Amino acid sequence: MKNKTDYFEVLRKIEKDPTNTQRRLAQELGFSLGKLNYCLKALKNKGLVKIQNFKKKDNKMKSLRYVITAKGIIHRTELTVNFMKRKMQEYDELKAELEKDKKTQKKEGLN
Repeated sequence: MKNKTDYFEVLRKIEKDPTNTQRRLAQELGFSLGKLNYCLKALKNKGLVKIQNFKKKDNKMKSLRYVITAKGIIHRTELTVNFMKRKMQEYDELKAELEKDKKTQKKEGLN
């Protein structure tokens, strides 16, 4: 389950800035560089991300650009939907618990 959350976060960050360096991505995600590299390789092997070389205009060094594939967009959407379902369920459970506590307090005259 943790890998899905990690992949979701990596896909979100790539979508925001595909030219981010691995070092910056790792820093923003709170991952080690090795963990991020592992996630990127797994996403690439699953066909969810493409890694392309490009040259920056101001710098003649080659850099990498991460591109989310159509399959990656579908996968990220599925992860988003599942995430939202879990959060909605947690919300409903907390709401029911609060309602129960309110009723208990009312019965005991604590309100």
